Amino acid sequence: MRVFFIGLCGTAMGNAAVLLKKMGFEVAGSDTAVYPPMSNVLADAGIKLYEGFSEHEMTAWKPDRVVVGNAVSRGNLQVEKLLNDRTLPFVSLPQLIGEDLIGNRPSVVVAGTHGKTTTTALTAFSLKACGLNPGYLIGGVPLDLPSGNELGDLSAPFVIEGDEYDSAFFDKRSKFIHYRPRVLILNNLEFDHGDIFRDLQDISRTFQHLTRIVPGNGYIILNGDDPNLLALPYASWTQILSVGLDASNDLVIANFLEDSSGTQFDLVWKGTKVKHVSWQMPGLFNARNLAMALLSSSLVQSLNRDPCEVRHNPFSGIAEIEYGDCLGVKRRQEILFNSEDLTVLSDFAHHPTAIKGALESLRLRWPDRKIVACFEPRSNTAVTNIFQDCFAEALSLADQSLIGEVHRAERVDENLRISPDEMVQWIENQGKSAYAFSTNGELGEFLGKNLKDFIHKKALVVFFSNGSFDGVIQDFVHSIG
Repeated sequence: MRVFFIGLCGTAMGNAAVLLKKMGFEVAGSDTAVYPPMSNVLADAGIKLYEGFSEHEMTAWKPDRVVVGNAVSRGNLQVEKLLNDRTLPFVSLPQLIGEDLIGNRPSVVVAGTHGKTTTTALTAFSLKACGLNPGYLIGGVPLDLPSGNELGDLSAPFVIEGDEYDSAFFDKRSKFIHYRPRVLILNNLEFDHGDIFRDLQDISRTFQHLTRIVPGNGYIILNGDDPNLLALPYASWTQILSVGLDASNDLVIANFLEDSSGTQFDLVWKGTKVKHVSWQMPGLFNARNLAMALLSSSLVQSLNRDPCEVRHNPFSGIAEIEYGDCLGVKRRQEILFNSEDLTVLSDFAHHPTAIKGALESLRLRWPDRKIVACFEPRSNTAVTNIFQDCFAEALSLADQSLIGEVHRAERVDENLRISPDEMVQWIENQGKSAYAFSTNGELGEFLGKNLKDFIHKKALVVFFSNGSFDGVIQDFVHSIG
């Protein structure tokens, strides 16, 4: 089977292509702006990559099937060739993943507004620690696994992030609908992706559709503290287990404590303590991610056991796993520089709830540091004013907030666009310092000019962005060294 990818250099596309190559498929693809590291990953895997979207190069390679990436739209020359000729079958990437990578393997699908990447990585780590060789596809760079994609044994579980974003220009269903969940994690549910969902009700509907495809011999693990998840219609056709702080949950996160030495907590199953965790990963949010990962790892190995027996003790043989040295995923409160006088972190958070949780954790970890939060409004939701007040409230937890350039601001109507100046005014009304910059370069210059002052006041500088921040992060770290 010969498979051709249009838009090959996206992280998900490239990783999926590598896995298909490992399965014995012949793989090639096309893209623009081809550069490392993905170009190197593809070359090392023996995957042919064409620069640009020449229809001749695609047809001359003679594929049996074409995968159309999520970022590809009408007007692309290769897409138009597919549609005009109708001689080559084409699919979205999520459909390919469901049919060819997951197939009949028991899958753990990790869904939710926040924490998908970390929970997916922790679940794969847990299964490997149990002696299995799982397959997995992670939308980030895991620090506790050899790579972000592994085929694993074809009889072993497959773990994947369940993204609610749409699948392709011709398939507007959420990606996770294709992923055949046997164990489904619902970590949290908030409004996001304002470019494709109208409101919370709209995004809740697609999560409801996801629960409908969990089989009767599968499981749904949900955050029992999340009112938006609890408001979903009850999935009476399958087994539902809950995780959270409230004592009513099946798996309770108890005795949570975070300070400068790290984080520790207990996991209590129906009144019985099953595990004590002491590790360096920050925040209550990561404690919940781990609880979800531990429970899902056990359940996916218990699919053939009696559900009543599983409910009594799902942790047989898995509670002994040690997580003390786990680092999680790159760019999740990742420490880039640390000294007695200055700490610099990078965080992928781009939703106000995630930023709030991160800053609360940083305050507990570094109680004596002046916290400087740098925020780049970049995601399709963050550049609008939907969460403007929520972002300002979250950032006000820092001592000083620096708000960078609104990404592609010209694409958003001024009446709908986030206003950094209004955010600054809101934050200053809370008695905190804040500045807005018209470019990220200006923000970087401000950091450079104030570096000595940051060191003198023993500061912690954290960057919040789901992008590159136009190189400001790397430049600032380099200037310190």
